[in-house]
Amino acid sequence: MKTVGVALIEMLEHLGTEFVFGIPGVHTVELYRGLAASDIRHITPRHEQGAGFMADGYARASGKPGVCLLITGPGLTNAITAMAQAMQDSVPMLVITGVNPADSHGKKRGLLHELPDQHGLICAMTPHSYSLRAAADLPDVLRTAYEVFASARPGPVHIEIPTDLMAAPMPDYQMPQPSAQPPRANAAALTEAADLIATAKSPLILAGGGCQGAGADTMCFAEALDAPVLSTANARAHLGVHPLHAPASASIPAVREYIAKADLVIGLGTEMGPTDYDVFVDGSFPELQRFIRIDIDAARLTQDPICDVGLHGDVTQTLADLTPLLPPRADLSGAARTAAIIAAATPPSGSAMAADLEILKAVADALPACTIVGDSTQIVYSGNLLLPPEALPAGWFNSATGYGTLGYGPPAAVGAALARPNTPVVCLVGDGGLQFSIAELASATDADVPVIFLLWNNSGYREIETYMKNAAINPIGVTPSCPDLMHIATAYGLTGLRARDLPSLKAALTEAALSDRPSLIECIAPDSDYIPAHWGG
Repeated sequence: MKTVGVALIEMLEHLGTEFVFGIPGVHTVELYRGLAASDIRHITPRHEQGAGFMADGYARASGKPGVCLLITGPGLTNAITAMAQAMQDSVPMLVITGVNPADSHGKKRGLLHELPDQHGLICAMTPHSYSLRAAADLPDVLRTAYEVFASARPGPVHIEIPTDLMAAPMPDYQMPQPSAQPPRANAAALTEAADLIATAKSPLILAGGGCQGAGADTMCFAEALDAPVLSTANARAHLGVHPLHAPASASIPAVREYIAKADLVIGLGTEMGPTDYDVFVDGSFPELQRFIRIDIDAARLTQDPICDVGLHGDVTQTLADLTPLLPPRADLSGAARTAAIIAAATPPSGSAMAADLEILKAVADALPACTIVGDSTQIVYSGNLLLPPEALPAGWFNSATGYGTLGYGPPAAVGAALARPNTPVVCLVGDGGLQFSIAELASATDADVPVIFLLWNNSGYREIETYMKNAAINPIGVTPSCPDLMHIATAYGLTGLRARDLPSLKAALTEAALSDRPSLIECIAPDSDYIPAHWGG
């Protein structure tokens, strides 16, 4: 008979798993028994947090759950930060861990990797956690996990398997067949929403991460309303370049003026959270005149800002049901309003943000079809505020929203490159963030993915340093030293390149794109105190 570990791999393959991310240990080896005979590829990070971030990046780039295999205890706790980021950004992730034998739970025997209550610990970090207790339950547990991804707000789902159960015989089983569908908005609410839309003279749409996979539907809906669409960081690349798409943040004061003027705002799959709508923490997001909200999570429909009509469903199906109910509309100058929003959001020439956007435009010019994966760093913050349409990449996501982790970018870019093998992937990361996960540069080499790591070196945690100075606090702890990155690149098997200005950056990006191995491009911030000898003075 097959073991539970072997059956698990067969079921994952049946469910469409292409990659699993993890570091094997004595508490998971039985889960690896079936891997060699499967088509699933194992990717080994340098740290379990990297495994979680790789799974996150893969999920965002592919639209499918990223899967981790982790040991009990430290393997899981190392990945909790990645799970929290996925939880905040609604990213589907399946984290499968070992756990010590079931008869030892709660007895504090001092076993290797023992936690007092691993299941209880992780329940707060995931929408669903399952503790497998019988081999025969495995198909149902996996089916339920994938039904969560399909029918509710996604997030990291956890399954723990006791080590003594992994090697147990697996009774006859059928492959899990997830069948749950997302909720569908009721007809009365759809009619009420359509009636509100019919009377609106200056509607405006706020699109969030729930628009993943619904970009075409969103823009068709916008055309039916002739309404501008403002996108959050997690929606931006899904909507693409369109006369009605303003890839600008609702945190920008000039953009908020247009939101305040709208006589109807429609929120599509957006939490309306402060990391998207109040980045500057000024509490000045305008009161909405009328508000329609579409969300797969019913709880969001009752949270601020309170909506006039709440539609409980996923964006794709709800827009398919709602759009045919809308009457033909006269020209409301939606394209002109969109252009005005973009113009109002554009920073003045010579500002720091304008300089950041020039770098993003240089990336788009050199690699027009690239996916950009970002860490929490200066250039990413600027891109989240505004991505000019001419600089809009094929993919854009980062950790500067939601949980806001550092060190996310490098491993997440590896996951994205595995999901999109024919698309250039650029990782935007600062020198501070890179050193949280610098060893994952080697993981890119091992995985044989030609990620371009574009490093913005401003000699430390510059954003925090500036914040401390503005608050009249003497900056302390914000200038960690940076190693010689060209030597680091060579040591990890990457192509090391430097850029001193925009032309040399474009040249470096072009050279890196032609390489069949990962590359690291170091850019020194113009006002940085860090002028290393290897920069050439």
